Amino acid sequence: MHPTRKAALTATALLATVTLVAGCDSGTATAGSVAAGSGDSAKPGCPGTLARVKQGVKAAEDVDAPWSGPTNGPAVVPDRNIVYIAQTLTNPGVEGVAKGVQEAAGIIGWHVRTINGQGTPAGLKNAFDQALALKPDGIVIGGFDPSSTAEQVARADAARIPLIGWHAVTAPGPSKNPKLFTNITTRVEDVARLSADWIIAQSNGRAGVVLFTDATIPFAKHKSDLIKKELATCSGVTLLSYENIPIPRANSLTIDRVSSLASRFGNRWTYSAAINDLYFGYASSALRAAGKDGAGAPFNIGAGDGAPSAFERINGREFQAATVPEPLSEQGWQIIDEFNRAFAGKPSSGYVAPVHITTTANSGGAPSWDSEGYREAYRKMWDK
Repeated sequence: MHPTRKAALTATALLATVTLVAGCDSGTATAGSVAAGSGDSAKPGCPGTLARVKQGVKAAEDVDAPWSGPTNGPAVVPDRNIVYIAQTLTNPGVEGVAKGVQEAAGIIGWHVRTINGQGTPAGLKNAFDQALALKPDGIVIGGFDPSSTAEQVARADAARIPLIGWHAVTAPGPSKNPKLFTNITTRVEDVARLSADWIIAQSNGRAGVVLFTDATIPFAKHKSDLIKKELATCSGVTLLSYENIPIPRANSLTIDRVSSLASRFGNRWTYSAAINDLYFGYASSALRAAGKDGAGAPFNIGAGDGAPSAFERINGREFQAATVPEPLSEQGWQIIDEFNRAFAGKPSSGYVAPVHITTTANSGGAPSWDSEGYREAYRKMWDK
């Protein structure tokens, strides 16, 4: 068993022991209980819904699920050059995938160059121009909308350079417009549903929820709308507020907004969900100033990339209880495998990583999440 899995089991056992010792003397609510002010804890808020969501959440929290990705593929095509265009390397998700691409490419003897798009339209176009000038065998569109570089995408297509996206379009798999050999991402529908279901399950169907989104980004708004829709399937869950905070302004807006929410809703605010973990990093100081306990309500779940900072908050019980992370390194390895299929004239693998929920109980203190055994599976397939 992977060391972090062993640690997770140890942490779970320790948590159970502490709970038994504390008994009813503990005055702090935990994410596995119904927080004060969220309703009648003895009576489920939506019995019919609870059975369904608890089953799904339990499966998503499994850390020892067997590898479900590809096990067969073409022989490695040698001596390939890949360019990874990063939307911005300050985005932990984009950076994490870039590291996975570099690692996997090194295993099979390929060369990778990463170019930072700096997070601006001009920077991305310039980065793409640089990538095309290198005449690579393949280009990764790392975390940005290809329509923002439509001219460069067309030039890559004309030069027959396969493009693989990471979070480039909303759906996983091949794309015709824009033309991508494949796009690597979990399914947003699954991420949104399980984020909401975790709240329903942990609160026993009795929660007062604040939902944070960035309505200026269609993908983000779509995700938060799906979360809102799933929360509505439980009659005992109340959406207290639907907060639109643009990500570029999250640092300046979140603290004041959270302070206002804490004052307005008090103990009725028991859970939060956000389209990206970063909101909770900014919210921490405001919640602390409002007298909230980092390990108590509101219990926060990020439906985002699962950045190391989110894992740090979860492991430290500091104003984040859970995240629905992308398996960043694993997806970097998948990108290399998909390129190899493209170079060999084969279709994409069709693999979409299952959605996982990380909590304090199952993280094992790890700073990220990846499926068990993916490195071994790919190396065996590549005969490396």
